[in-house]
Amino acid sequence: MIVVDYPFAEALPAPGEAIRVAEGVHWIRMPLPFALDHINLWLLEDGDGWTIVDTGLGVQATWDLWEKQFAGTMGGRPVKNIVVTHYHPDHLGSANWLVEKTCAPFWITLGEYLSGHAAHDDTAGFDRGTGIEFFRVNGLDTSRFPEKMRTANGYRRGVPSIPTSYRRMMHGDKLAIGGREWEVITVFGHAPEHAALYCASLNVLISGDQVLPRITTNVGVWGNQPESNPLALFLDSIGRFLPLPADARVLPSHDRVFHGLHERIAQLREHHAERLEKLAAACATPITAHEALPVLFKRTLDDHQLMFAMGEAIAHLHYLEQRGEVRRQVQADGIRRFVR
Repeated sequence: MIVVDYPFAEALPAPGEAIRVAEGVHWIRMPLPFALDHINLWLLEDGDGWTIVDTGLGVQATWDLWEKQFAGTMGGRPVKNIVVTHYHPDHLGSANWLVEKTCAPFWITLGEYLSGHAAHDDTAGFDRGTGIEFFRVNGLDTSRFPEKMRTANGYRRGVPSIPTSYRRMMHGDKLAIGGREWEVITVFGHAPEHAALYCASLNVLISGDQVLPRITTNVGVWGNQPESNPLALFLDSIGRFLPLPADARVLPSHDRVFHGLHERIAQLREHHAERLEKLAAACATPITAHEALPVLFKRTLDDHQLMFAMGEAIAHLHYLEQRGEVRRQVQADGIRRFVR
């Protein structure tokens, strides 16, 4: 039985074009320079104008495609609101460019707004040095990274600027867009205060990065919150989607529009349960997070992927530790190992 299906399986939005996925809801794509080579963005008809949900990486290639959208799909009609689900560069990157171009209000949660500014300004532990040192004590040989990678602000390359004022979204808020209500559902684990949006009259969920149809959401521990347990937050908060109808149309930030929300949540929980079981078995002898990578990831990781993989490995070890299944050993050099 197919538990996840794709109503637009044969179609993808071409650059500068759009696909209508529900009444008044249009799907567009922007390129990304990574293995995950795209982000899905959403245009919501809003009376005589538009509301934009997520903005793409803050680079010229994205802005050129936005210009095509303004002249094409959007027909020169004004932008009334710009909504960002969370602070990651592919979502927030072009927000300020759009705000300056359109003068539209900018909507985001408090946690994502402040995290974006902290990451942009290398403050509050978002600096690369704090992150590299955190991975070192979790077993990664950081001498492999050149000095530029240790000190450069990669976030700012994708988010050149951030709006200096915003309108705050909170869990349970209802945004009025095009005569319909879109409920804000905040979820956790992937980002500090990620906002998803659900429209009951359309039965459409904009899930952001929290629920994706085929790949699993990155859930990691980072240097500015070295004792956090984001996997517990993730597994708990995706339950906020379960009261939604099983046949809701899900609009994710990557891959394709899909049906099968409840089934996908069950798959994600099962996936992490299997990984945790394998990792607990691997902790029969003490291991670092870096030594745990082959247990969790079977593919070869480049340096960009390695950072995310380290965060995920630590997240799974912290989850096991909080459940009392492993304990932490800290060596004289500060290296952390985990053992059953």
